Formats: sequence, C-alpha cells, structure tokens
Amino acid sequence: MSQAGTSPFQEAIKQELEYSMKMELNKILETAPQHELQHTKKDLEGFQKLFHRFLQEKGPSVDWGKIQRPPEDSIQPYEKIKARGIPDSIASVLNKLVVVKLNGGLGTSMGCKGPKSLIGVRNENTFLDLTVQQIEHLNKTYNTDVPLVLMNSFNTDEDTKKILQKYSHSGVKIYTFNQSRYPRINKESLLPVAKDVSYSGENTEAWYPPGHGDIYASFYNSGLLDTFIEDGKEYIFVSNIDNLGATVDLYILNHLMNSPNGKRCEFVMEVTNKTRADVKGGTLTQYENKLRLVEIAQVPKAHVDEFKSVSKFKIFNTNNLWVSLSAIKRLQEQNAIDMEIIVNPKTLDGGLNVIQLETAVGAAIKSFENSLGINVPRSRFLPVKTTSDLLLVMSNLYSLNAGSLTMSEKREFPSVPLVKLGSSFTKVQDFLRRFESIPDMLELDHLTVSGDVTFGKHVALKVGQYD
Repeated sequence: MSQAGTSPFQEAIKQELEYSMKMELNKILETAPQHELQHTKKDLEGFQKLFHRFLQEKGPSVDWGKIQRPPEDSIQPYEKIKARGIPDSIASVLNKLVVVKLNGGLGTSMGCKGPKSLIGVRNENTFLDLTVQQIEHLNKTYNTDVPLVLMNSFNTDEDTKKILQKYSHSGVKIYTFNQSRYPRINKESLLPVAKDVSYSGENTEAWYPPGHGDIYASFYNSGLLDTFIEDGKEYIFVSNIDNLGATVDLYILNHLMNSPNGKRCEFVMEVTNKTRADVKGGTLTQYENKLRLVEIAQVPKAHVDEFKSVSKFKIFNTNNLWVSLSAIKRLQEQNAIDMEIIVNPKTLDGGLNVIQLETAVGAAIKSFENSLGINVPRSRFLPVKTTSDLLLVMSNLYSLNAGSLTMSEKREFPSVPLVKLGSSFTKVQDFLRRFESIPDMLELDHLTVSGDVTFGKHVALKVGQYD
C-alpha cells in the first residue's frame, strides 16, 4: 500500500474480488424458492454493500491521534437525570415507547441448545419470562400499552415463536422480526462458503447473523418501524436479552421526551464505570466533533494498553440504547447509518477458516443528531454470559420482583463479587449438578473454583478470597 493510497494493481484485485463475489451471490439467489426470493435478495444486497466496504477499508478504523475525551456535558451523570423526577403524565410518555430485545444468540457457550433467551435463570424463569413480566408490570401499573419486539436470527426464530404462544394472555403485545442472514466467507478465496440458500446439511455452517448493528436495516425492512411510527411511537429502548439489568427506566425516558434544553436527543447510550472485569468494553470518545463508540478491535496494537486503562477511559458501553424511530427511518432512507465493520474470524467444524463481517448497534451513534451518553449505575448492566454470571443472579445477592432483579439490601457494599468458575462448570447442566443449593453470597468478595468441586447444602461464602 503506497502512502498516496491504493495502487492500480491493488484496485484491479479488489474489483476482481467484488465481481467474483457478485457472480457467486447471483448463483446462490437463483436457488431461492419463490416465497423467499425478495427476502433473500435484500439480505444478499446488504451483504454485498458490507463486502464492498470491507475491501475498501484496511487497517484500524480510527486515527488514534484524533481521539479525545468527550466534552463534560455529552455524558450526563444518572443522578442529574433522576433529580428531574417523573411527571404525573409519564403514562402518555410510556405509550410512545417500544422495547426491543436482541434475541439472536444461542445458548451454545453455556452448553445449551436453542435460543439463549430460553435458559432458566431464576426460579425457573427464563430471560424471556423475566422480560415479559417486567413489561406486563409496567403496563398494568401505568395502564399503558408498551409492546415488546424481539429481533431474532434464523437460529432462534422458530424456537422463539413456538414459546411465544404461552404469553398470549400476558397483557403485552409481542412482535418479532428477523435480522439478516449473510454468507460466511472463505478466508483464502474471499468467496462465500454457501453454494445455495439452504442452511441444513452441509450448509449448516455456511450462514451467520451479522451482529446487532443489522437492527436498523432489518427493523426498517420488516415494516415494523413504519407500523410503530403510525401508531404514535417515538423511541425504541434496545438491549441484549441476557442483560438482566436493562429494564425500562422512567427517568431516562422522561429526559428523552422532555429535554431540558428543548432539543431532543436522537440517540442515548447508557454507559457505566469500568471495573477490572470490563477493560475490553467499547468506550465513548469525542472524534471529529461527534460522540463515537470505539471498540478494542478498532484500536491500533500500540495503543491497546492505553485503551484498557481505567484511568483514561473510565466508562464503557452497556449496549442499553434509546433511539428515535423517526431518526432511524430518515437515516435508513438516506443510507446514512455508518458503522465500522467488525471482521470476526471463525474455524468451522471441518477445519475451514472463514471470516464473517459484522456491525455493532452502538457504533451508529455518530450518525445521529444530538447524541448523549448517560453514566448509569452498575446495576443496569447485569449480563449473563457464563455460568459464573448465572451463579450471581441465582443467589441471594438479588431479589426478584415483577421480573426485575435488584441487589439485596442485606448486602453491605454495592459491588458485585468477582466469580470465576472452572471448566467443570461451563455447561448449565454440569453447573446445576454441582450445587445442591446455591450458596449464601451476601458477604462474598471473590470466588475462583477450579477442578472437580461440588457444593453441598447451606454453604455460606464470606469476605475473602476462595480459590
């Protein structure tokens, strides 16, 4: 690569690769049955745009020298937002909200088959059960009609739809739409692994859902975006379904709808203070006069340690986002939502090295007007990614009320214990078998377990380190 840019030779290679990819995608499209044709065409067009950008953009996507700390007023403390209180008219504001949960992930990393949202996390309630209970409680309390929308992937759609029948009398309207289905790329040839549209048999591993940044295009394409705008809805609250702290916050919603300076935010990102466990989390920075989310994958190698520094970058993105529906529609129609490409390398079961191109929902913050970060309490970030996290939320550290988990008042300090369970606990089944009852963890600070360990009944873990 010359300093001046791409050489004619490199440019020719890129054009050749793009042409070959287009030919292969056309062959795949020809195998689509009539009823899937339009949907598949949109997916492959979206993928082609992403592939084009992937060929054009090389090297770290941020210039480290341009990264600045965000201005003071661009990240507001939650206490300041909360101090404004909640008006009596909050019900009318709530009726303008749609809750969206990202439900594309499988439970494979915890040894479970099917959607992760169907794993039992507390008193046999699943992530999905707790979500529905929260919104049902909200609707009953304020006599409102806040709907729940699930963004499924082709991996989770069928199983999720089957289970939704049990909520038909829940008092919550539930909608679903699917994120795109993109072909994995052979790392050597840079051509799709898939030969046709099917995703069964030898094609099972040929497709992938392209990350939660796909929400904007998929939500728009599904027709739900227009439906909600017509219904008078104005904002979506988006979060990961496995983040049990991501409940609807009335103080943030009121701040959005009744902005103190009269200028509405189109995008709010909830951030929280980093701890030693969060050094890899994406952080909000000021970049070319815009708030911008910077992920560790975008950081030049020489600056990774600086990025991980808790003193320089004190906050990270919780992926709890509040976004204006009309702004999504405007930007989508202008093709103006700009998100960095995440190149995710994978090795398939047969040993083939592939890459999948993804985007992250929070990266779009720089495309919206009047964006804002809100520094929220740690309690709004309670993800369950592993059985170590599961142990925390099953324990007496938390009490459950109307689908929401809150830290027990009996815990004397607000920080969450650092728990690391060994490989014998990785699968949920094995994890449950190793605890006769969940230990008392109210006074625990740190727990590391390795090897073949089981816990009996009525175990209490107290301050200090357990290894």
